[in-house]
Amino acid sequence: MKIKTILVPLDFSEPSVAALRYAKELANVLRASIHLLHVTHDPTTQPWTEEAYSPALLDLVDAYKAEAQEQLTAALSASERKKYRAELAVSVGAPFSRIIEYATKNHVDLIVMGTHGRGAIAHAILGSVTERVVRFAPCAVLSVPPKGMKQKTSGRKKAAARRRRTN
Repeated sequence: MKIKTILVPLDFSEPSVAALRYAKELANVLRASIHLLHVTHDPTTQPWTEEAYSPALLDLVDAYKAEAQEQLTAALSASERKKYRAELAVSVGAPFSRIIEYATKNHVDLIVMGTHGRGAIAHAILGSVTERVVRFAPCAVLSVPPKGMKQKTSGRKKAAARRRRTN
């Protein structure tokens, strides 16, 4: 399997920026291109917009897209955009579905994305875009944990580690 195209979904959070750093390292080694995708929520699909719907909401979507495009452009220097044959895209909608659609349409070989490392309760309530992408992506997905996030170790593993140190 040859990885030619790497997709990095960016929400401009620290975990997504960390994922971009991983993707650049991989692209250097694999000589792959990098696609950056930002998905902005569509405010016109929110329940409260039925009463507040106006042309101003459409202007808001355009403003979100323009700001996201600027941030994507700033995420890679001009020389990096050339080096990685970068494609920058902004989409409006649900992040999970737009990421899957983009990866499928553009024949992406690997998705590199950050995780926010939320706790179990927040995860149960909010869900995880990364988890859904991992489950339904048309390609491999590399999930990059937040900087400084430590792996949780079970009590059994901790006890085994203590026994090894004392033996």
